[in-house]
Amino acid sequence: MAHTDQPDLFGPDPQSDLFDEDAPTPVYRADPNEVRAELLAILAEARAARTLPWEPSKVAFYRTVFPQMANWLPDREAEQLRFDFANELARLEAA
Repeated sequence: MAHTDQPDLFGPDPQSDLFDEDAPTPVYRADPNEVRAELLAILAEARAARTLPWEPSKVAFYRTVFPQMANWLPDREAEQLRFDFANELARLEAA
């Protein structure tokens, strides 16, 4: 291919550094206070209800996400919240 003096019309690729293997991977750290507040709000809603207060899709979501969110809290607190939530779900599903 012949060399041309015409400059590259597109310039350098601005996204070429997106796949830099040496770049540190960002780490997400949840704020335990925010997680606690959200879990306690969900638990309070369940405790106040006489029947399931959520659509089936939201129940399935909470059943999966609630225990995972509790992982951001100290172990004993997380275990207690998981236990309380499971008991409330069982109570509501039996109603």
